[in-house]
Amino acid sequence: MSKTSKRMRTALEQVKAEAIYSLQDAVQHLAKFPKAKFDETVELSARLGVDPKQSSQMVRGTVSLPNGSGKEVVVAVFTENADEAKAAGADHVGLADLIAKVQDGWLEFDVAVATPSAMKEVRKVARVLGPRGLMPNPKTGTVTDDIAAAIKEVKAGRVEYKMDKTANLAVVVGKRSFSNEQLEENARSAIGALVKSKPEAFKGGAFIKSLTISGTMTPGLRLDIKQLESN
Repeated sequence: MSKTSKRMRTALEQVKAEAIYSLQDAVQHLAKFPKAKFDETVELSARLGVDPKQSSQMVRGTVSLPNGSGKEVVVAVFTENADEAKAAGADHVGLADLIAKVQDGWLEFDVAVATPSAMKEVRKVARVLGPRGLMPNPKTGTVTDDIAAAIKEVKAGRVEYKMDKTANLAVVVGKRSFSNEQLEENARSAIGALVKSKPEAFKGGAFIKSLTISGTMTPGLRLDIKQLESN
């Protein structure tokens, strides 16, 4: 049996069948699981009650994690003003040249930011960036004239989330090296943002049907949604 499967089996033995945890208990439980040799990412995964076929019920947004995401974010900026973006900390800057690189298959960045005036050109690679969740969007603050502020927010720990075609959604809330308090605070911020993302077109039923927290190499721990929504 591989080390990975042994680690997962050990973790699963610590999870009670059908158990539902408070966020605080879940984070404490997560800390006790065997750890991988790398610093695992911790995510919240949600199953939503919306109809994913209805564009009016799409759920997406951003949240600024108070303790950061734990990830060094590589930012590409599509702009005519390269000097401003570089001074603000962008890792890759350009417009026609950057678009040409993307068209050739280069995608070595985590977040793309663009000025409104650059979007006409950026749309040429929408079919490449869109499916990978990298397309700049005004709703997520990545299409803006205030490039410096956008770069600062992304680098400081602003993460995006977007529902998929099956009404599932995941959002990063930190790393397993974070303290329990840091993970809990980040998770509460992410859950709060998700609750506020409920579409106006969604009527009746539970908006969040299930919610779990997990590390890259751990089982998911089901969270008490009612308790979280009431806080």
